[in-house]
Amino acid sequence: MTFFSQASSRMISLNIGGKKFCTTIDTLTQREPDSMLAAMFSDRHTICQDTDTGYVFVDRDGKHFRHILNWLREGEVPILKDYEYSELLREAEYFQLLGLIDGIKTSLINRKVDEEMGTELTRIDIIKCIQSEKVRFRGVNLSGLDLSKLDLSYVDFSYACLKIIVFSCANLQCAKFKDVDAEASIFDNATLRECEFTGANLRGALLAGANLQSANLQDARLINCILFGAELRSAHLQTADLTNANLEGANLEGANLKGAKLTNANLRGANLQRAYFLRDVDLRDADLEGARLDGANLLGAIGGNQKSFCTTQYVC
Repeated sequence: MTFFSQASSRMISLNIGGKKFCTTIDTLTQREPDSMLAAMFSDRHTICQDTDTGYVFVDRDGKHFRHILNWLREGEVPILKDYEYSELLREAEYFQLLGLIDGIKTSLINRKVDEEMGTELTRIDIIKCIQSEKVRFRGVNLSGLDLSKLDLSYVDFSYACLKIIVFSCANLQCAKFKDVDAEASIFDNATLRECEFTGANLRGALLAGANLQSANLQDARLINCILFGAELRSAHLQTADLTNANLEGANLEGANLKGAKLTNANLRGANLQRAYFLRDVDLRDADLEGARLDGANLLGAIGGNQKSFCTTQYVC
């Protein structure tokens, strides 16, 4: 036997219960720095390496160790059967991989939610889920539910059907709504900071008074939306369709509106100071009376209420 030192090489060969693996010291130590594996292959310990084979032997069942390595490399929890999750969880607990342990538990809960997709979920079902663990409702049909005033921050609703759902005064900070169908849904006075709405259908949705600061609404369909008094500072609205939207009194300071469509939009009294990429935006028949456009670039903008342009400051 010879002693293996981290300084001798960044590559390491492992024999986990007879199964052979090759990886790097960085993989074993960086994602889960407080794990047993990180401790084993840090400078704090000397590891014995077999002289003949070059492998470091670890006396554990190697069946799921490839999943552990993939977690350490990419941070992805594998899709497994329930009994396999139990086996992987046991190994993750042995190696003290806290992130993987949390990921496995979340995956098991999400699987239970997915199994109920064919049944009608209730507000109580949702509350039970969010109280137990961080969950996702990707692709789930939640149409018509009243989820007002709930803490749904960081929940993943991507691809879900959210038609006529009520999110009034809910905390949805950092939630994901990618490609959702949320037509005619109600988000008034909801907290939607840093949410992702890319490609979402929000036609006719009520977002009055909602806080959408730094939210990503790129390519979203916001036709006929009510965004009266909404907070949209630094929001991403590239190529969003805001035709006929009511943005009266909305705060769009520093928002990115590149390629957005604001035809017939109500922007009376809106704050568009330092809004990015207003140039070339479609403003045909939009009402900009009283809007604040200090520092906004309107060069090449299409249309716009001429009276409003005359009474508002802007930079070309």
